[in-house]
Formats: sequence, structure tokens, C-alpha cells
Amino acid sequence: MGITGAAASAAALGYFAPPDIADTPALLSMGVALLLVGIVVGGVHAGAVAHRDGEMRRLMHYVESVTRGEGRQSKPPRGASLRRVAQAINQGVTLLRQRSEDLAGQKRELEVQLRISDAQRQHAEAILNSIHDSVIVTDAFNELALANESASRVLAFDLQRSSRQPIDEIIHDAALVKLIKDTREGGDASLRRHVEHRMGSNGEAAIYDVTLTCVVDHKQSPPEPSGVVTILRDITREREIAEMKSDFVSSVSHELRTPLSSIKAYLEMLIDGEATDEETRAEFYNIIQSETNRLARLIDNILNISRIESGVVKVQREHISLPTLLKEAIEVMQPQARAKNITLTEMPTPVFFQVFADKDMIYQATLNLISNAIKYTPNDGKVTVSVSVDEHAKMVNVSVVDTGVGVPTEALPHLFQKFFRVSDHKKMAKGTGLGLNLVKQIVENVHGGKVSVTSTVGKGSTFTYCLPMAENVY
Repeated sequence: MGITGAAASAAALGYFAPPDIADTPALLSMGVALLLVGIVVGGVHAGAVAHRDGEMRRLMHYVESVTRGEGRQSKPPRGASLRRVAQAINQGVTLLRQRSEDLAGQKRELEVQLRISDAQRQHAEAILNSIHDSVIVTDAFNELALANESASRVLAFDLQRSSRQPIDEIIHDAALVKLIKDTREGGDASLRRHVEHRMGSNGEAAIYDVTLTCVVDHKQSPPEPSGVVTILRDITREREIAEMKSDFVSSVSHELRTPLSSIKAYLEMLIDGEATDEETRAEFYNIIQSETNRLARLIDNILNISRIESGVVKVQREHISLPTLLKEAIEVMQPQARAKNITLTEMPTPVFFQVFADKDMIYQATLNLISNAIKYTPNDGKVTVSVSVDEHAKMVNVSVVDTGVGVPTEALPHLFQKFFRVSDHKKMAKGTGLGLNLVKQIVENVHGGKVSVTSTVGKGSTFTYCLPMAENVY
């Protein structure tokens, strides 16, 4: 093997053998050729890379212009593959733009629906809060879904913080909670319950008419209750009025029966001829006349009170002098006072006072107070009528002071109630139990004044009514 073959073998084995001097020209020619090929290949590769980099930069520029909305004005870069990529991007951007516009339209529609829903909710809440009755709506989980302000006041819970809270945690009336749960769990979608329920302590108990109605979910088959609407209507005042009417009818019947029974009995005795002499007949006639007058007063008082309470009474207001009116009332009652040897006097009034009131009504109220004082004052007693003025309050005060038997402390709060009479006084004098109530109606309800009483058992009583001064009316 020559030097050339040995070098080749060495090169194949990974060894480098210095070339032979005789082979140097050939090696130089081969190296130059390889160098030229490398330069050409490298140039071609660099040109291709530069060309692709330029096209990528143009494509990126086009994409950026499309994303800025300039796709219609600009053209995609040349090159079949890049053109297809650009067209695909253009189509994608167009689809995204359409999708964006669709989403924007849906957003606007949802915003409109949200505003409408919010307005409807506010409208419903306004209607609900305008209802005087208490309204509670619970869901299928016995949680509070809706309530009005009246319910929050009556049941003492925070309206804002109680939404979606279990009703047994916010409503402290166990009986009412049980009613709501039993109504929903009854299983009858058409169930409607109507009960009367009392809440509160005995001193402040209130009576409610409770209506419970199931909320039906028609999506289920068969429809099932998905909640309960509970309405509480306060009927405490209605019950009190019904009791008052019942008591009033009972008292009127009793008061009417007493004089009628007496009149009937004496008439029967006269018809049967039991009054054989003129003196006995005169006594019977006087009793019948007295009971008839009593019956007439009772009927008049009932009618007057009824007219005042119903608001149909006609009030004829005028400027009247109270001292002058009191003198007239005292003169009328003097015979009744002299019959019991009672001193009926008027305290002198240094100043002239006037009130703007109905003269006949005030006159009747004054007569009732003076007559009542004379009735319950023993013989040889004293009744004094006086007028005073409260400059600060601009009120004129009329007082009737007696030295009578007085009123027990426990009876004072009930003294002006209809048909109320102190049990110890019933044997002392006849009465209807309406006189003082009529005084209260005339002074307070018609004229805006005030009636009061102070009394000491065994020493006497002082009845006072106050009326606004005439200058305070205008």
C-alpha cells in the first residue's frame, strides 16, 4: 500500500496522517472546491432564511392590520402558503367579529331584561310594602323568600338580613311556624287554610286572622306545593268593637227593662184597682212619670252618644260666655239642690272668658256634672261651680266641686265608660250610667277639650272640663 492508501486507511480509522508532499496540489484543489460549494450552499440557505423571515414579517404585519380592523383595506402578502394562512386568519377574524357582535347584542338584550326585571321587582316590593297586612312568602325549604315591612314589624325580624333564612330561626312564634310548615307539607297543592291566631303576651296580645295558601309548581307532574304565602290581618280592634257592641246592647237592654218593668207594674196595679184612694193613685202616677222621664233621658243620651261617635251630629259653634252659661245651669239645678238642702253656689269670676263652642252641648255637659254632684252629695252638703283660665295653655277650666261620698280609686279609670256605675252608689240614686260618658264625648270628641276627675272617698269629688279659649280657635 502506498502513502495515499495508508493515509486513507488512517483517515478511515480516525487518525490523521500528514499528507505526502507529492499530493499537495491535488489536496489544495479539493479544498478550494469544497470551500466554494460551502459558500454557495451557505448563501442559498441564508437567502432562503432571509426570504422566509421577510414573508413572516409581512404576514405578522397583515395580521396586526386585520386585528385593527384594516383587513379590508390591506392585501395579504404574496406566497401561496402564506396567502392561505392569511385567508384562514381573515375568515377567523371575521367569524370572531360576528361572534363578538352577536355577544354584544345578547348583552344589550340581557341588560334590558335585567332593567325590566329590576323595575318589576321594585314595583312588586312597593306594592307589597303598601299592604297594611303582614305578608310572608316561604319556599320549598321553609326559608323566607319574600316579606313586607309590616311583617318585619309584627314578627320582629330584620327584613334585609332574613332573606333565605329558615323561618324557625327568624320567627319566634312556634305556633305560626308550625302552621306554615304543616300547610306546605300537607301535600295538597290547592290547600288553603284560614285560622285565627293570638300573638303576644296577655297584656299586649293581638288577634290575627291568618290565611295560608300553597304556591304551586306546575312544572312538576302532578303539581306539588313549592312554598306558602301567609297573610296576617290584625283583627284585634274588630274583636274589641264586637265585644263593645255586645256589651252595649246588653247594657241598653238592661237599662230599658228596669224603668219599663216599673211602669208596667204600676199600670197593672192601677188597672186592677189596687189604688183605692186618690193619694195612692197620685203616688203611682208620680212613679210612672218619674220612670218615664228616666226612660226618655236614657234614650236621649244613647242617641246623642251614637250621633257623636258616628260623626253625624251637627255642631253649631258660636262665641259663648262660660260664666253666663254656668249661671243659667245653676238656676235650673237649684230646685234639685234645695230638695236636699244642698248649697249650690258659683265662685265669682273676675275676668270675662269666652269659648268657641256649641252652646247647647256645653250646657248639657254642665248640667250633667252638676246633677251628678247633687245626686251623690248627702243632705246639707255643698256643691261649688267655678271658672278659671290657664294663660299659658290658653284653656278655660270649669270645675264642679262637691262634698259627696267620693269615688274609690279603683273605679276612677272606668268612671267615664258607658253604663259604668260604682256599685256602692247604685242604692243612693238612680242613673243610666251614660251621663259622664256623654260629658266626655261632648268635651273631648266634639270640642277637643279634656275631662278629668279627682276624688277622695268620704270627702268629695272634683270634676273638671277644659275648653280652648275663643282666641285660640282662630
